[in-house]
Amino acid sequence: MRLIHLGLPVRDLQRSRRFYETYFDFDPASARLGDGTITIRNADGVTLAFHGGQDIEPPAFVHFGFRLFAPEEVKDLLTRMQADGVDIIGQYDDPGYVSFTCTDPDGHRIEAYWEVSGALTGF
Repeated sequence: MRLIHLGLPVRDLQRSRRFYETYFDFDPASARLGDGTITIRNADGVTLAFHGGQDIEPPAFVHFGFRLFAPEEVKDLLTRMQADGVDIIGQYDDPGYVSFTCTDPDGHRIEAYWEVSGALTGF
């Protein structure tokens, strides 16, 4: 069993879609719009469903993460996001774990990380 679908309330559907396409490799060709919701999928089959017109304040601890394949990928993504003015709210760099946390345009917290297999999560 694996989690493959996440619904997020957002203010602007297209802005959210572009953010996840730009930084987290969601496929623009997979985007589907219906009933105030747009869905978009990545190559791993994970689907994000954005429900538009929402004005929310996500709780500080609530977050989700994207595991990258190498520490350099995390650092490269961080550099790109910093250059684009994305809000970076935390960073960690250790030999077995490299990560940063950012917020999307609606304040949802996202962790991008790499870890030595099993270092923190046991996977």
